[in-house]
Amino acid sequence: MARKKPAPPRRDVIRCTAAHLPAIKAIYNEAILTSTALYEYEPRTDEVMREWFAQRERDAVPVLGIEWEPGVLAGFATWGPFRPRAAYKYSVEHSVYVDERFRGEGIGRQLMQAIIAAARTSEIHMLVAGIDATNVASVALHSSLGFRCCGTVREAGYKFGRWLDLEFWQLILPTPTHPIEG
Repeated sequence: MARKKPAPPRRDVIRCTAAHLPAIKAIYNEAILTSTALYEYEPRTDEVMREWFAQRERDAVPVLGIEWEPGVLAGFATWGPFRPRAAYKYSVEHSVYVDERFRGEGIGRQLMQAIIAAARTSEIHMLVAGIDATNVASVALHSSLGFRCCGTVREAGYKFGRWLDLEFWQLILPTPTHPIEG
């Protein structure tokens, strides 16, 4: 009888600081250059990453991470606005990225659970992910956490010489307790 692989050990989720930016940039850029996880062509620069992080700090948006060992960022998760209009203020588009060296170790799941918990405490009502339709691992992870596919935009992007379909996966939360307009 085959034994089931034991669950990977849980590591502490931390709030990333500016000191993590080189590792975050490296994780992003690896995904940009080798995958369809991001529909971007050019690696991000230090300047772009500093502004990205500063904007999250100004907006009080968490950038959560897990260090594999002290100083070695295994992955991170965050969110940004879903749409810029006021009525969308309770909806966010999240992202989670794991360093290629640590994929398959439960880091993505743990970060997703942390970002969902942070959204609840931040009075967010909906988390949405834009996932390339061929990203089987991300689709499986989101589905296992209760996200549902709410639509596919056919041929939304073009990368690596082919058209890419973008699926939207959403999770509706019971928050905020008292939504208001304006």
